[in-house]
Amino acid sequence: MAFSRTQILEQLQNQINARRHIIGVAVGAGISAKYAEKGGADLLLALNSGRFRQMGVGSLAGLLPFANSNALVMDFGCKEILPVVKKTPVIFGLCATDPTIDLEHFIDKIIENGFSGINNYPSVGIIGGVLREALEEEGMSFQREVEAISIASNKGLFTIAFVFNVEQAKAMVDAGADIITSHLGFTVGGAMDITSPFNLKEAASLTKAIFAQCDHAQRPIIKMIYGGPIHQSVDLKYMYDNSGAMGYFGGSTFERIPLEKAIVEVTREFKITGQFDQDSALFNLSDEMDYVYFIKDYIAKNYMKKISFNDLAMRVHLSRTYLSAMFNREVGITFPEYLTQVRINKAIEIMRNKNINMTEIATAVGFSDYAYFSKIFKKHTGYSPTEYLESDKNT
Repeated sequence: MAFSRTQILEQLQNQINARRHIIGVAVGAGISAKYAEKGGADLLLALNSGRFRQMGVGSLAGLLPFANSNALVMDFGCKEILPVVKKTPVIFGLCATDPTIDLEHFIDKIIENGFSGINNYPSVGIIGGVLREALEEEGMSFQREVEAISIASNKGLFTIAFVFNVEQAKAMVDAGADIITSHLGFTVGGAMDITSPFNLKEAASLTKAIFAQCDHAQRPIIKMIYGGPIHQSVDLKYMYDNSGAMGYFGGSTFERIPLEKAIVEVTREFKITGQFDQDSALFNLSDEMDYVYFIKDYIAKNYMKKISFNDLAMRVHLSRTYLSAMFNREVGITFPEYLTQVRINKAIEIMRNKNINMTEIATAVGFSDYAYFSKIFKKHTGYSPTEYLESDKNT
């Protein structure tokens, strides 16, 4: 079922007004779409990389000439996604740089087949170096993607723009995009793990700069993030707290990584059933513990307590120096800085949702001394806790 642009914007704005985050899931098969909708996804993106993930290969295949991207998405989108999705808008991942299509006519075809909008994926924005220069010279440029968003917007379609820098964000805002998405590269994590070009701090900094372009527009624009170093809920929370994002798009996060783990675990369970001498340790899913995730997860669950980095290093049997370097490299800030950010952001969350005096809030987020809490709070926000609360009420 196709949804109008007005319907989609109204639904998403209602979520934002209720202080809920928007979740979009990039899918490559009907079963993924069906259960993403059941889980409460607000938007579904039919992307060619989703199809390749279903084939057991990485998302990167969606940028290479292994299939006709637009034909592939039109085929599985019409046969598998649209028939099983009833309550969620389905967005077509359009390869706008395809030299064999006329954008006006192809976007009309997207509308005729029942899609509710378009997204510029695959995008040349993720390509760099000599190849990118050659593509631009041949007219297969990011500007074609901007043109596609403009055409679709003028036809009344809902539009989601993936952007990779501030200049692209400005161009997509001017083109009329309804959602500006800070695309942070392919998602890390899982069996097909790749290295992100950003740590969390760098990702948040770039995203804030991109979203600043939205604030200059004369209309409300929804701000979202995609991929990169965000593959766990604690990473997403960090980005929400430090970038101004209103929601998150995920592909591998929702479709590949959970599937890898579930199939391996269920297969292992059936394999060892009835074998007394078998032990789950023989089927270890990973060769190395995710030490940085352990720390972030521990902070998320214990921020209100006294936390010692030395104790955490001892728990995972690593030297404090080695673990600290690992954490700094992946997150982009030190352990004390990260812990303080989590505590201050949690304090803000409590202030907005609970009528509790400031001394109790300070204690609740791990500060034993209110004066010190107030000092740190002002250092991070520019306001005292009381001033911040008043300012927030007036916005």
